[in-house]
Amino acid sequence: MTELKNINANGLDFGYFEAGPADAPLALCLHGFPDTAHSWRHLLPALADAGYHAVAPFLRGYAPSGIPADGAYQAGAIAADANALHEAFGGDGDAVLIGHDWGAIATYGATGSAPERWRRAVTMSVPPLGGVLADFFNYDYGQFKRSFYIFLFQTPLAEAGAAAHDMALIDGLWRDWSPGYQDAAKDIAHVKESLRDPAHLAAAIGYYRALFDPSRHVAAYAAEQEAITATGETPILYLHGTDDGCIGADVVQGAKDHLPAGSRMELVEGTGHFLHLEAPERINREVLAWLAG
Repeated sequence: MTELKNINANGLDFGYFEAGPADAPLALCLHGFPDTAHSWRHLLPALADAGYHAVAPFLRGYAPSGIPADGAYQAGAIAADANALHEAFGGDGDAVLIGHDWGAIATYGATGSAPERWRRAVTMSVPPLGGVLADFFNYDYGQFKRSFYIFLFQTPLAEAGAAAHDMALIDGLWRDWSPGYQDAAKDIAHVKESLRDPAHLAAAIGYYRALFDPSRHVAAYAAEQEAITATGETPILYLHGTDDGCIGADVVQGAKDHLPAGSRMELVEGTGHFLHLEAPERINREVLAWLAG
């Protein structure tokens, strides 16, 4: 990865990696949980070679990025961060947005609330929430088992459980979510480094607590929050691994019905949740071909 840098946007300091010239069209890459900006180490140079200013920030609350003073971890706040980073990096209407997991959720909100900022987008591993939340209690027992951590994170035991045994929960999630990925040790180490401090671990858990608790929402992000579950207008390529152990491939079959006009969905055979790390050459090709369209 390139040298870690820092920028202020939306009242927060964000640590980030970048590749490519600063005056090129912006390609903003947003990671998810439990992950960090290191996740984009394969895609950043490919985007730079394709003529983009590729930027991968650490999301709010993930060290070295700051912890928000207002304690806002709702999806709309992350979407607002994406749009603020677009402005901070001098983005224009040719900018593109790529998001994985929580980064995908932020992408839906950012493109939906400010489509003039983003020409095209790519999301991975989490389909549009409008369909997911509406059908949540229609899922089978297998998906409820896969979602156990979400329920854990609603309880007062969340922080202690996630920190126990050197954050063994994170090891387990990576193992279960991407069962075919054998090289996760460095990725997991980066996550643990980012969330080792209790305040940062609580921040990452806060995303999940805000997901189902509107009392944790900050009114300033109402427009972005509403856009999370609406169908926007920026064309999106949605990629999902057939072996995803976090959200089963069967769950996302209807995702295309909640994507904007001109969008496309593809199941990536033989990959799990962290498909951009498991099959980087293929994912890079898919992403670059979509952005060039």
